[in-house]
Amino acid sequence: MDNTRIVVAGAGSIGCFVGGSLALAGRKVRLLLRPRLNDRVQVAGLRLTDLDDRDRSLPPGGLDLSTDPAEAFADAGVILVTVKSGDTREMARLIAEHAPASAIVVSLQNGVDNVPLLREQLPHRSVVAGMVPFNVVQSWPEGAAPRFHRCTSGAVTIEDGLDRLRALLDVDGLPCRAHPDMAGLAWSKLILNLNNALNALSGLPLREELSRRPWRLLLAGQMTEALAVTRRSGLRLPKIEGVSPAMIPHILRLPDVLFGIVARRMLAIDPQATSSMAEDLAAGRRTEADFLQGAVVRLAATQGMKAPMAETIIAMVAECENGARRWTPDEVVRRVADARDDAKPTPPPS
Repeated sequence: MDNTRIVVAGAGSIGCFVGGSLALAGRKVRLLLRPRLNDRVQVAGLRLTDLDDRDRSLPPGGLDLSTDPAEAFADAGVILVTVKSGDTREMARLIAEHAPASAIVVSLQNGVDNVPLLREQLPHRSVVAGMVPFNVVQSWPEGAAPRFHRCTSGAVTIEDGLDRLRALLDVDGLPCRAHPDMAGLAWSKLILNLNNALNALSGLPLREELSRRPWRLLLAGQMTEALAVTRRSGLRLPKIEGVSPAMIPHILRLPDVLFGIVARRMLAIDPQATSSMAEDLAAGRRTEADFLQGAVVRLAATQGMKAPMAETIIAMVAECENGARRWTPDEVVRRVADARDDAKPTPPPS
């Protein structure tokens, strides 16, 4: 399987890091990417760095690049879907139209809705659930190769029982593991990803945001709300990177000094790293709040519950998408309190 053509469908931050790591290991990789990035990589190459002090480069011409889905998918054996959740349906259409029926489709996306959607849209194809737990930030130094930097830790994970596929994706700088419950793991990751929106609202680097207890208390509140919804729904959330999601709100509520001691791994983040949602806001792109916080709201509705924190965060991110400034923790708290008051039933007249 080492000779299988791997196509990265939607090569942005995660896609370029994953695809570049696989190419450096000698895998046959093709990146399907936007014209602007394609043009820059064609001229300057690609640079990959990470928290473990790896600093590796692919020279111009060292990658197979395409901006044309028909060309990119023509001989695909494995397709790694790395587009944002809002683009999943369109990517599924392109795969159905252009990729061989034998191609294995692997979702490496945030959220819990993408794998079901891909399976619905590609009913006669093999669709595999996957997960990328780490953050990648990109920068474009003047006159140099675009840099894709893995700024947090973790291993790519795919569903169990696919040893040849796991071995194909398991390379230096990009370990790949298998897990028996990818649906549960996707919810575990979603619980962690609830911070993406808070980080975007704060305008702070991730490490600085998590070092400030008021922001941590808001994240703990969001997670507690989501955990209550998943419990009512009967979902079991496995550990992610060795940590139970149910424990994280307790850790987040610790005073700063204790948090710094207990959560050293959580704070092992590059000082300037931000969430992908913060990057999206800065670039004027649609965010995934409707697919992260929104998943909590929709699951709550199936159980006759409300998720006022998630609803409020979605609304505040939407305001930022429309040009609003960043927010303080106190402002977020007030908005959540107002939402909870609005959600209370009106008492009958006396």
